[in-house]
Amino acid sequence: MVDTIQRLSADSMVRLGDSGLATTLLGMGTGTRAWDQDSAQIRRGRDTFVGTLIHAYECGLRYYDLADLYGSHQYMRDAMREAKLPREELTLLTKTMAREPEELRKHLDRFRREVDTDYFDIVLLHGLGRGYWDEKLAGCMDELSKAKEEGIVRACGVSCHNLDAMKTAADCDWVDVMLSRINPFGVKMDGTPEEVREVLETAHANGKGMLGMKIMGDGEISEKKAESLQYVLGLDCIDAITIGFLNSGEIDDAIGHIDAALERLDDAES
Repeated sequence: MVDTIQRLSADSMVRLGDSGLATTLLGMGTGTRAWDQDSAQIRRGRDTFVGTLIHAYECGLRYYDLADLYGSHQYMRDAMREAKLPREELTLLTKTMAREPEELRKHLDRFRREVDTDYFDIVLLHGLGRGYWDEKLAGCMDELSKAKEEGIVRACGVSCHNLDAMKTAADCDWVDVMLSRINPFGVKMDGTPEEVREVLETAHANGKGMLGMKIMGDGEISEKKAESLQYVLGLDCIDAITIGFLNSGEIDDAIGHIDAALERLDDAES
């Protein structure tokens, strides 16, 4: 089960592998059915989106999953300003589709302006779809390593949309954090649950901070959320999870289901 600093609940602080970072077990995703700087969150309207981000903080969540592709940076900035959210308490993750080092550096500068922050806790190379991404993106990896040395980025990593890409990441020393699709039904995943779990276990054993996403299969298995949450939270290879929320009620509902799943797991172990 998740490596913990305190008794588990949705807002418990958990270590992200050997990255040196810790954040809440549950994080708010901002890219539900997202593409080209648009998402289901944005389509709900600014007030709802910003209000949901603030509500997540009020519920104890500190991990926010952003991306340039989602167009969510400015909404996070507005939530931080309006609710005066303490930057030092937040884990802000963002992702870049840059494939050249010069483009990546420009992205980092623009992203920081858009969110109005001096640094990001985690920056991921987004949507990797080939097993040899480490060869093709060596320049971007070097640029992110420089940004890490400069304090612009605290941890580097990848989000993968391909099993071979995940296998490469699991054994890559450069990777601090992995964001991976996992649920017990194989929906919106990069292999069967068994195949993906094997790779994630290798990555976790190698000290990667392991973040799970698509727990609800992009909404396709929402009716099975209790079963999916219990499966993912019971894995030894996942540190924290991202779930995309469209409103405050969805956060409350997820927290209830997570706490219930954790209680069932505790009962099963005792």
